[in-house]
Amino acid sequence: MKKYLFTLLAGLIGLYSYGQNELEDSKALLESYVAPLGYSLGAALNNGWYNTAKPHHLGGFDFTITTNIVIIPLGAKTFTISDANSGTFTGDETPTILGEGNGGTATYSSTDMEMPKGLNIPVLPMPVIQAGVGLIKNTEIDVRYMPALELKGVSTELYGFGIKHDILQWLPIVDKLPLSVSFQAGYTKLSSSLELNDPSNTIKPKANLDISATTINLLLSKKLLMFTPYLGVGYNSTKTTFNIDGEYNIAGYKIEAKDLTSIEFKSSNELRANIGFRFNIAILALQANYTISKYPTATVGVGISLR
Repeated sequence: MKKYLFTLLAGLIGLYSYGQNELEDSKALLESYVAPLGYSLGAALNNGWYNTAKPHHLGGFDFTITTNIVIIPLGAKTFTISDANSGTFTGDETPTILGEGNGGTATYSSTDMEMPKGLNIPVLPMPVIQAGVGLIKNTEIDVRYMPALELKGVSTELYGFGIKHDILQWLPIVDKLPLSVSFQAGYTKLSSSLELNDPSNTIKPKANLDISATTINLLLSKKLLMFTPYLGVGYNSTKTTFNIDGEYNIAGYKIEAKDLTSIEFKSSNELRANIGFRFNIAILALQANYTISKYPTATVGVGISLR
Protein backbone atom coordinates (compact mmCIF):
# COMPACT_ATOMS: atom_id res chain seq x y z
CA MET A 1 0.00 0.00 0.00
CA LYS A 2 2.77 2.48 0.93
CA LYS A 3 4.52 1.89 -2.40
CA TYR A 4 1.41 2.54 -4.50
CA LEU A 5 0.29 5.57 -2.53
CA PHE A 6 3.75 7.09 -2.70
CA THR A 7 3.86 6.54 -6.48
CA LEU A 8 0.60 8.46 -6.87
CA LEU A 9 1.79 11.28 -4.61
CA ALA A 10 5.10 11.50 -6.45
CA GLY A 11 3.21 11.98 -9.69
CA LEU A 12 1.05 14.64 -8.05
CA ILE A 13 4.05 16.57 -6.73
CA GLY A 14 5.75 16.31 -10.11
CA LEU A 15 2.95 18.52 -11.48
CA TYR A 16 4.10 21.37 -9.25
CA SER A 17 5.97 22.91 -12.17
CA TYR A 18 2.77 23.03 -14.23
CA GLY A 19 -0.28 25.24 -13.78
CA GLN A 20 -2.86 25.35 -10.97
CA ASN A 21 -5.43 23.38 -13.01
CA GLU A 22 -3.08 20.40 -13.29
CA LEU A 23 -2.44 20.44 -9.55
CA GLU A 24 -6.12 20.69 -8.66
CA ASP A 25 -7.05 17.87 -11.04
CA SER A 26 -4.32 15.64 -9.62
CA LYS A 27 -5.73 16.32 -6.16
CA ALA A 28 -9.17 15.38 -7.49
CA LEU A 29 -7.80 11.98 -8.58
CA LEU A 30 -6.26 11.44 -5.16
CA GLU A 31 -9.57 12.36 -3.51
CA SER A 32 -11.53 9.96 -5.72
CA TYR A 33 -9.12 7.18 -4.78
CA VAL A 34 -8.98 7.77 -0.99
CA ALA A 35 -12.36 9.35 -0.13
CA PRO A 36 -14.41 6.09 -0.05
CA LEU A 37 -12.18 4.92 2.82
CA GLY A 38 -12.96 8.08 4.76
CA TYR A 39 -16.69 7.77 4.11
CA SER A 40 -16.68 4.11 5.15
CA LEU A 41 -14.82 4.85 8.37
CA GLY A 42 -17.24 7.70 9.03
CA ALA A 43 -20.21 5.35 8.63
CA ALA A 44 -18.61 2.98 11.14
CA LEU A 45 -17.96 5.78 13.63
CA ASN A 46 -21.58 6.94 13.44
CA ASN A 47 -22.88 3.57 14.61
CA GLY A 48 -22.91 1.68 17.89
CA TRP A 49 -24.01 4.68 19.96
CA TYR A 50 -27.19 3.11 21.38
CA ASN A 51 -29.04 -0.16 22.00
CA THR A 52 -32.23 1.30 23.49
CA ALA A 53 -34.14 4.57 23.37
CA LYS A 54 -34.39 4.67 27.17
CA PRO A 55 -31.63 6.72 28.83
CA HIS A 56 -30.02 5.60 32.06
CA HIS A 57 -31.58 6.77 35.31
CA LEU A 58 -29.49 9.04 37.51
CA GLY A 59 -26.30 7.14 38.36
CA GLY A 60 -27.00 4.27 35.93
CA PHE A 61 -24.13 3.30 33.70
CA ASP A 62 -22.88 0.94 31.00
CA PHE A 63 -19.58 -0.17 29.51
CA THR A 64 -19.91 -1.55 25.99
CA ILE A 65 -17.66 -2.96 23.28
CA THR A 66 -19.13 -2.96 19.78
CA THR A 67 -17.91 -3.80 16.30
CA ASN A 68 -19.43 -1.78 13.46
CA ILE A 69 -19.04 -3.63 10.16
CA VAL A 70 -19.44 -1.45 7.07
CA ILE A 71 -20.51 -3.28 3.91
CA ILE A 72 -18.72 -1.54 1.04
CA PRO A 73 -21.19 -0.69 -1.79
CA LEU A 74 -20.23 -1.30 -5.42
CA GLY A 75 -20.24 2.42 -6.17
CA ALA A 76 -17.43 2.97 -3.67
CA LYS A 77 -15.09 0.46 -5.31
CA THR A 78 -14.35 2.17 -8.65
CA PHE A 79 -14.33 5.57 -10.32
CA THR A 80 -13.72 6.83 -13.86
CA ILE A 81 -10.52 8.83 -14.28
CA SER A 82 -11.91 11.18 -16.96
CA ASP A 83 -15.00 11.95 -14.85
CA ALA A 84 -12.99 12.61 -11.67
CA ASN A 85 -11.24 15.77 -12.93
CA SER A 86 -11.93 18.79 -15.14
CA GLY A 87 -10.05 17.48 -18.17
CA THR A 88 -6.34 17.43 -17.37
CA PHE A 89 -6.30 13.62 -17.14
CA THR A 90 -8.09 11.12 -19.35
CA GLY A 91 -8.64 7.46 -18.62
CA ASP A 92 -11.14 4.71 -17.98
CA GLU A 93 -12.38 3.02 -14.82
CA THR A 94 -9.92 2.37 -11.99
CA PRO A 95 -10.34 0.95 -8.48
CA THR A 96 -10.58 3.09 -5.37
CA ILE A 97 -8.52 2.15 -2.33
CA LEU A 98 -11.38 -0.19 -1.35
CA GLY A 99 -11.74 -1.83 -4.77
CA GLU A 100 -9.78 -4.66 -6.34
CA GLY A 101 -7.44 -5.17 -9.26
CA ASN A 102 -4.64 -3.12 -10.77
CA GLY A 103 -5.00 0.60 -11.24
CA GLY A 104 -5.88 2.15 -14.57
CA THR A 105 -3.78 4.62 -16.54
CA ALA A 106 -4.27 8.37 -16.25
CA THR A 107 -2.96 10.17 -19.34
CA TYR A 108 -1.72 13.76 -19.23
CA SER A 109 -0.75 15.08 -22.71
CA SER A 110 1.33 12.13 -23.94
CA THR A 111 2.48 11.06 -20.45
CA ASP A 112 0.91 8.07 -18.69
CA MET A 113 0.67 7.78 -14.91
CA GLU A 114 -0.30 4.48 -13.31
CA MET A 115 -3.00 4.78 -10.68
CA PRO A 116 -2.59 2.71 -7.48
CA LYS A 117 -4.29 -0.66 -7.24
CA GLY A 118 -7.21 -1.40 -4.93
CA LEU A 119 -6.78 -3.24 -1.65
CA ASN A 120 -9.93 -5.37 -2.17
CA ILE A 121 -11.76 -4.51 1.08
CA PRO A 122 -15.37 -5.86 0.85
CA VAL A 123 -16.20 -5.04 4.49
CA LEU A 124 -14.61 -2.66 6.98
CA PRO A 125 -14.86 -3.53 10.72
CA MET A 126 -14.40 -0.84 13.36
CA PRO A 127 -14.23 -1.80 17.07
CA VAL A 128 -15.39 0.87 19.53
CA ILE A 129 -15.19 1.04 23.34
CA GLN A 130 -17.86 3.21 24.94
CA ALA A 131 -19.19 4.13 28.39
CA GLY A 132 -22.37 5.94 29.41
CA VAL A 133 -23.78 7.41 32.61
CA GLY A 134 -27.23 8.71 33.54
CA LEU A 135 -27.79 12.30 34.68
CA ILE A 136 -30.86 14.25 35.78
CA LYS A 137 -34.00 14.71 33.67
CA ASN A 138 -33.60 11.34 31.90
CA THR A 139 -30.42 12.45 30.17
CA GLU A 140 -27.49 10.17 29.38
CA ILE A 141 -23.95 11.16 28.45
CA ASP A 142 -21.75 8.74 26.45
CA VAL A 143 -18.01 8.87 25.81
CA ARG A 144 -15.68 6.98 23.48
CA TYR A 145 -11.93 6.83 23.65
CA MET A 146 -9.07 4.84 22.20
CA PRO A 147 -5.50 5.89 23.11
CA ALA A 148 -2.92 6.28 20.37
CA LEU A 149 -1.94 2.90 18.95
CA GLU A 150 0.92 2.25 16.54
CA LEU A 151 1.47 -0.85 14.43
CA LYS A 152 3.79 -1.27 11.44
CA GLY A 153 4.04 2.44 10.77
CA VAL A 154 0.29 3.08 11.14
CA SER A 155 -0.96 4.99 14.20
CA THR A 156 -4.57 5.72 15.19
CA GLU A 157 -6.37 7.61 17.95
CA LEU A 158 -10.10 7.99 18.59
CA TYR A 159 -12.39 9.93 20.90
CA GLY A 160 -16.05 10.88 20.91
CA PHE A 161 -18.97 12.03 23.01
CA GLY A 162 -22.74 11.71 22.74
CA ILE A 163 -26.01 12.54 24.46
CA LYS A 164 -29.40 10.85 24.72
CA HIS A 165 -32.48 12.59 26.17
CA ASP A 166 -36.01 11.32 26.77
CA ILE A 167 -38.46 13.62 24.98
CA LEU A 168 -41.76 12.04 26.10
CA GLN A 169 -41.31 13.52 29.58
CA TRP A 170 -42.04 16.96 28.12
CA LEU A 171 -45.25 15.94 26.36
CA PRO A 172 -48.38 15.76 28.59
CA ILE A 173 -50.48 12.60 28.26
CA VAL A 174 -48.09 11.16 25.65
CA ASP A 175 -45.53 10.56 28.41
CA LYS A 176 -47.78 7.75 29.69
CA LEU A 177 -47.28 5.67 26.56
CA PRO A 178 -45.56 2.30 27.22
CA LEU A 179 -42.69 3.26 24.92
CA SER A 180 -39.37 5.05 25.14
CA VAL A 181 -38.72 7.87 22.65
CA SER A 182 -35.49 9.84 22.75
CA PHE A 183 -33.33 12.32 20.90
CA GLN A 184 -29.74 11.14 20.41
CA ALA A 185 -26.64 12.78 18.97
CA GLY A 186 -23.00 11.70 18.79
CA TYR A 187 -19.67 13.03 17.53
CA THR A 188 -16.53 10.93 16.91
CA LYS A 189 -13.07 12.00 15.75
CA LEU A 190 -10.59 9.49 14.32
CA SER A 191 -7.00 10.54 13.57
CA SER A 192 -4.63 8.20 11.75
CA SER A 193 -1.24 8.48 10.09
CA LEU A 194 0.82 6.24 7.81
CA GLU A 195 4.56 6.41 7.18
CA LEU A 196 5.19 6.57 3.44
CA ASN A 197 7.81 4.56 1.61
CA ASP A 198 10.31 7.17 0.42
CA PRO A 199 13.75 5.47 0.27
CA SER A 200 15.52 8.76 -0.47
CA ASN A 201 14.40 10.33 2.79
CA THR A 202 15.97 9.71 6.17
CA ILE A 203 12.97 11.51 7.73
CA LYS A 204 9.90 9.57 6.69
CA PRO A 205 6.98 11.72 5.52
CA LYS A 206 3.52 10.73 6.77
CA ALA A 207 0.07 10.65 5.23
CA ASN A 208 -2.57 11.81 7.73
CA LEU A 209 -6.26 10.92 7.49
CA ASP A 210 -8.58 12.71 9.95
CA ILE A 211 -12.27 11.86 10.07
CA SER A 212 -15.03 13.70 11.96
CA ALA A 213 -18.36 11.85 12.13
CA THR A 214 -21.64 13.28 13.45
CA THR A 215 -24.99 11.55 13.81
CA ILE A 216 -28.39 12.85 15.00
CA ASN A 217 -31.28 10.42 15.59
CA LEU A 218 -34.80 9.95 16.86
CA LEU A 219 -35.06 6.64 18.74
CA LEU A 220 -37.97 4.42 19.75
CA SER A 221 -37.82 1.23 21.82
CA LYS A 222 -40.03 -1.08 23.87
CA LYS A 223 -38.75 -3.40 26.58
CA LEU A 224 -40.36 -6.86 26.64
CA LEU A 225 -38.92 -8.71 29.64
CA MET A 226 -35.27 -9.37 28.69
CA PHE A 227 -35.75 -8.37 25.04
CA THR A 228 -35.72 -4.76 23.79
CA PRO A 229 -36.32 -4.05 20.08
CA TYR A 230 -35.51 -0.53 18.89
CA LEU A 231 -35.75 1.70 15.83
CA GLY A 232 -33.85 4.81 14.84
CA VAL A 233 -34.14 7.35 12.04
CA GLY A 234 -31.74 10.20 11.55
CA TYR A 235 -28.87 11.88 9.78
CA ASN A 236 -25.17 11.13 9.29
CA SER A 237 -22.42 13.57 8.37
CA THR A 238 -18.75 12.75 7.69
CA LYS A 239 -15.90 15.19 7.12
CA THR A 240 -12.51 13.86 5.96
CA THR A 241 -9.18 15.67 5.68
CA PHE A 242 -6.10 14.16 4.02
CA ASN A 243 -2.64 15.72 4.08
CA ILE A 244 1.05 14.95 3.93
CA ASP A 245 3.71 16.06 6.41
CA GLY A 246 7.40 16.23 5.50
CA GLU A 247 9.64 16.70 2.48
CA TYR A 248 9.99 14.60 -0.67
CA ASN A 249 13.22 14.22 -2.59
CA ILE A 250 12.12 13.75 -6.19
CA ALA A 251 14.52 14.03 -9.13
CA GLY A 252 17.06 15.73 -6.86
CA TYR A 253 14.64 18.42 -5.66
CA LYS A 254 13.43 18.74 -2.10
CA ILE A 255 9.73 19.60 -2.19
CA GLU A 256 7.54 20.41 0.80
CA ALA A 257 4.51 18.22 0.25
CA LYS A 258 2.01 19.42 2.81
CA ASP A 259 0.77 22.49 0.92
CA LEU A 260 0.43 20.50 -2.28
CA THR A 261 -1.57 17.60 -0.94
CA SER A 262 -3.74 18.95 1.88
CA ILE A 263 -7.25 18.00 0.80
CA GLU A 264 -10.55 18.41 2.58
CA PHE A 265 -12.87 15.88 0.97
CA LYS A 266 -16.46 16.71 0.13
CA SER A 267 -18.63 16.10 3.19
CA SER A 268 -20.82 13.01 3.11
CA ASN A 269 -24.33 13.86 4.37
CA GLU A 270 -27.14 11.32 4.29
CA LEU A 271 -30.28 10.07 5.96
CA ARG A 272 -30.21 6.76 7.81
CA ALA A 273 -32.57 4.20 9.32
CA ASN A 274 -31.66 1.66 11.95
CA ILE A 275 -33.31 -1.44 13.42
CA GLY A 276 -31.97 -3.70 16.16
CA PHE A 277 -32.44 -5.38 19.50
CA ARG A 278 -30.84 -5.77 22.91
CA PHE A 279 -31.00 -8.91 25.04
CA ASN A 280 -30.31 -8.69 28.77
CA ILE A 281 -29.06 -11.49 31.01
CA ALA A 282 -28.85 -9.91 34.47
CA ILE A 283 -26.42 -6.97 33.94
CA LEU A 284 -24.99 -8.44 30.73
CA ALA A 285 -26.36 -6.78 27.56
CA LEU A 286 -26.01 -8.29 24.08
CA GLN A 287 -26.93 -6.19 21.05
CA ALA A 288 -27.21 -6.37 17.27
CA ASN A 289 -28.53 -3.91 14.70
CA TYR A 290 -28.43 -2.98 11.04
CA THR A 291 -28.25 0.52 9.56
CA ILE A 292 -29.67 1.30 6.12
CA SER A 293 -27.67 4.07 4.45
CA LYS A 294 -25.33 4.65 1.49
CA TYR A 295 -22.72 2.67 3.44
CA PRO A 296 -24.81 -0.09 5.14
CA THR A 297 -23.49 -1.09 8.55
CA ALA A 298 -24.08 -4.10 10.81
CA THR A 299 -23.32 -3.71 14.51
CA VAL A 300 -22.80 -6.37 17.17
CA GLY A 301 -21.78 -5.73 20.75
CA VAL A 302 -21.62 -6.85 24.35
CA GLY A 303 -21.51 -4.85 27.54
CA ILE A 304 -22.36 -4.45 31.20
CA SER A 305 -25.36 -2.26 31.90
CA LEU A 306 -27.02 -1.07 35.12
CA ARG A 307 -30.04 1.04 34.25
